[in-house]
Amino acid sequence: MGSIYMDHAATTPVHKQVIEAMIPIYEEVFGNPSSVHSFGRQARHYLDEARHVIAQSIQASDREIIFTSGGTEADNLALIGTAIANRDRGNHIITTVQEHHAALHTAHYLETIGFSITYLPIYEHGRIEVSDLEKALTEETILVSVLSVNNETGLIQPIQEIGELLASHQAHFHTDAVQGFELLPFDVNDLGIDLLTASSHKINGPKGIGFLYVADHVKINPLQFGGEQERKRRPGTENVAAVVGFQRAVELVIELQAERQEAYKSYKEHFLKTLAASGVEFTVNGDAAYAVPSIVSVSFPGTDVEKTLTNLDLDGIAASSGSACTAGSIEPSHVLQAMYGDHREETTNSIRFSFGLGHSEAIVEEAAERVAKVIQRLTTNRRT
Repeated sequence: MGSIYMDHAATTPVHKQVIEAMIPIYEEVFGNPSSVHSFGRQARHYLDEARHVIAQSIQASDREIIFTSGGTEADNLALIGTAIANRDRGNHIITTVQEHHAALHTAHYLETIGFSITYLPIYEHGRIEVSDLEKALTEETILVSVLSVNNETGLIQPIQEIGELLASHQAHFHTDAVQGFELLPFDVNDLGIDLLTASSHKINGPKGIGFLYVADHVKINPLQFGGEQERKRRPGTENVAAVVGFQRAVELVIELQAERQEAYKSYKEHFLKTLAASGVEFTVNGDAAYAVPSIVSVSFPGTDVEKTLTNLDLDGIAASSGSACTAGSIEPSHVLQAMYGDHREETTNSIRFSFGLGHSEAIVEEAAERVAKVIQRLTTNRRT
């Protein structure tokens, strides 16, 4: 068995059916969707069909879907665009300390242009407390942004409870659903979500395409200026081939969501059981009762992230210390620091493993055996 990819939370391989859906578009559909001639109308047809499928996946209307270049752009548009458009109603925004950097760094930027930001804490179980959010709300609060599933720990946040709390408040509710879109059902109406971010490459689709759901009642300013694409909210000629690939990836999510849940649950159980049987000392970060089955963050006492990742790679295991956007950095995880504090060992010895397409129980067991050998080697060398 060759190298084993255990970093699906960073990005996923493109599904064969997605590739098959995209090839005819590259070969035959090259018109600009904004053109009125037959070539443009053909491209527009595919764009409209994909928008409809994606909208239906979260129980939204077609006009509420804005195609973007991915999750980062969608998060930026959600936070900056909504904040500026609604500044006449207040200048207070609430988010959390554990957000993906696409949202967290955007919040930092908003502070520099005069917005007041409250960063809710998370606790050792890895979740926010809705009571903290309730206390933080003011008459000036115009936006609350909380991710659905943390990309480092896989822990599900109390999205439904947040939506219920905000139902009687003026603040719009944004959730970054990039990490949860594959496995959790999202009905934006039932959940009280006003803005939602998703990304294709996290669900076995192509890179460079995502969407932002914006409810009809939400005012939002564009961040870019040019043409009138995406109902004047995101200019630029649409990437029709990538959109069609995204559509097929979303269709597969709808078709296979329950099956993937069960498969990933089995993979995680086999992975952890094999690690435990090896005698390696480890703990799982966060409350497992609230975790998606596709991600597990594991703390290995007596190790450090940089050496562990290097040795895992040499032994054919691709894993991560957390967000791929901080790959190569030896700084402690901001998520684990928020959970444990600055000086706990977990912040510098934890590895994220994530499951997905191409895995089997045998493959994840083999991966766990290799991981165990690496950890045993590193801890033995450290003791000697």
